[in-house]
Amino acid sequence: MQPVARQLAEWCSGLAERDIPAEAAGFIPLRLLDSAGLIVAGSCTDAANAARSLAEMLGGLAQSTVAGSEQRLPSFSAALVHGVAAHCFDYDDTFADSVVHPGSVVIPTAVAVAEAADATDIDFRAAITVGYEVAARVGAVAGRRFHARNMHATGIVGPIAAAATVGRLRRHSPEQISWAMGLAASMSGGLRAYARDGGWSKWLHVGWAAQGGITAADLAARGYRGPEYVLDGGSDLYSVMLHGEAVDRSSLLDGLGKVWKGALAQFKYYPCAHVIHPFIEAVLTLVREHNLQAREIVEIECTIAPWAAAIVCEPPEAKLRFATELEAIGSLPYQLSVAVLERQVGLNALQESMRRRADIAAFARRVTYRKDEALGRGFDGFVEIQTTAGRSFAMRAALAANDATKVREKFEGLVTGILGPAVSRTMADRLLESQGDWRAVVEVLAAVPSRRSDTAGERAVTRPQPAPSG
Repeated sequence: MQPVARQLAEWCSGLAERDIPAEAAGFIPLRLLDSAGLIVAGSCTDAANAARSLAEMLGGLAQSTVAGSEQRLPSFSAALVHGVAAHCFDYDDTFADSVVHPGSVVIPTAVAVAEAADATDIDFRAAITVGYEVAARVGAVAGRRFHARNMHATGIVGPIAAAATVGRLRRHSPEQISWAMGLAASMSGGLRAYARDGGWSKWLHVGWAAQGGITAADLAARGYRGPEYVLDGGSDLYSVMLHGEAVDRSSLLDGLGKVWKGALAQFKYYPCAHVIHPFIEAVLTLVREHNLQAREIVEIECTIAPWAAAIVCEPPEAKLRFATELEAIGSLPYQLSVAVLERQVGLNALQESMRRRADIAAFARRVTYRKDEALGRGFDGFVEIQTTAGRSFAMRAALAANDATKVREKFEGLVTGILGPAVSRTMADRLLESQGDWRAVVEVLAAVPSRRSDTAGERAVTRPQPAPSG
């Protein structure tokens, strides 16, 4: 039997636009809108500025537009910068079963390579579909085990998905795509060490995945042979990364071309860990419906799955520190405190002025949690609010459904402070009406004002306006 990677590569190579169902195809403009907004907003950050500075210093072929730069740069450099920018607010879409963020890898990769190759819209849309499907399936086999072992799942799955994206976009052969995925698998990695001190490696994992996938595909196209037994075979990704844990690899190929797992990625409406979103939704609903004020609330108890608690609740004292953006992003007590005190959660929740507020720090100690082994299939949970008057308000916590209106509101909230309201509305219309045109994304990126980045780490001069709470 052929290696799993080769079978997957054959499907990627042969995917035609007519094979993509309307549901999966219909998400593509929204994926582009979402990622474009994140790249524009993220391009203002110190992390993206440092990545852009390095890319500009290295220079190279003028292939792809880079947000905030006066230069066109090699496609792998553009993908690196935009991958960092798209992920640095932790605001990008997610597969709930694996906690992989596909959009911030697949979209920067596809756009950069499509511009360099002047690709057709048909190949571009097929490539995005391939990237999402590969990310979904490769991630689903491990589930949340990568995170349980303190590895960043997107950094592991991302390079392989990016390599497949490039291979389909450039119409590479199944052999070349399989080789590229094999090479990219050796670039897989990403320690969750950032959770300890707020280092920026988490964002680099995503940009590196995009860059690595392009590099792997470029090498494979030139005859550089990659190993094909990287998803099975005993020395493969799962055997090594999961220390020999038994996993079900059958989901990699089951229903391929009939069951579209890539369409299951959930959009984010708040800039924080996705497992916190259901609890924000529930708390905002309760405080708004019952007009609850912070002074009235004695306790907010969250019932949460053990695997999710390990990410956003534990260790408890660490989650009461918000000195860095990453600490705020990964703290359930912090995010719910912002929700109660501000009545919304937007990008301003990540700003230092918000993180240093004494009232938020004090209220965060009223947020408690208990773990429930019965939870865990999704990001679901339960919220109960106790008040000083002895009243109790409770509701189930669940993710908000994918919503085109919310994605558009999010985009305009992210880019209006940078591009202006008129341009933001025009760009949103263009992206949604195009049905999946890489040129529309490039127009958005090219509209970002140039930022001199002669010195890595130069302070960003503009931050986007807070996004709507959704």
